[in-house]
Amino acid sequence: MFEIIIYFFATVVLAIWLMLPAYISNSMAVVFGGGTPMDLGMKLPDGKRVLGEGKTMRGLAGGTACGIAIGLLQIYVALTFGIQYVPTITAIITLSFGALLGDIVKSFFKRRIGLVRGAELPLIDQLDFVAGAWILTYIFDPVWFTEHFISSPWIILTVIVLTPILHRLTNIFGYNIKLKKEPW
Repeated sequence: MFEIIIYFFATVVLAIWLMLPAYISNSMAVVFGGGTPMDLGMKLPDGKRVLGEGKTMRGLAGGTACGIAIGLLQIYVALTFGIQYVPTITAIITLSFGALLGDIVKSFFKRRIGLVRGAELPLIDQLDFVAGAWILTYIFDPVWFTEHFISSPWIILTVIVLTPILHRLTNIFGYNIKLKKEPW
């Protein structure tokens, strides 16, 4: 029983470690957000904004930069302390940028179905950035992605279950410190 508990906690820690650039990128986009919207206010023929006010150039740049910075720190820590799960530079970039790309794609489709900024779309709001990070990383660094995610279904399952919980908690925190207008 003790071994199962240790394995469970080790899997959770490893899942967070592997997803850290995406998690940081996604949350820091809110911190750095504001300013010029990515769609520059443009509307499609349906009369709806392409992305909306919530997707900004500053958020994309700041979030991606923070994800990359934490990934570089992970490399340093892994090499210093002999941790075998060392992210590649490509994985760091694709996890960080891919997370925000997934969120951007979701926003595009939310506008198309008539949901306004801040409207809740359960599970999709929590896992869009995971999908973006994973897809982009698989495309550009398939060997690293396969070794660290596909070869371990428990890691994938842990990320899918853990992410909505972490997402909700960080959004509640962001709402309470006035970084977000809604707690979801």
